[in-house]
Amino acid sequence: MADKTLVCKDCGKQFAFTEGEQAFYKEKGFTNEPTRCPDCRKANKDRRNSNRRSF
Repeated sequence: MADKTLVCKDCGKQFAFTEGEQAFYKEKGFTNEPTRCPDCRKANKDRRNSNRRSF
């Protein structure tokens, strides 16, 4: 397994999907590769969490 270069669906930047991340995804049974870069994943998670706190 080699590192893969993917493109973020939100910002369009390229990011690395490392061998270690691929092994983690496989171990967890995830079948899809990530579609967002780490920065956009964090921003999306923060946005979802802030929506939960507002209720």
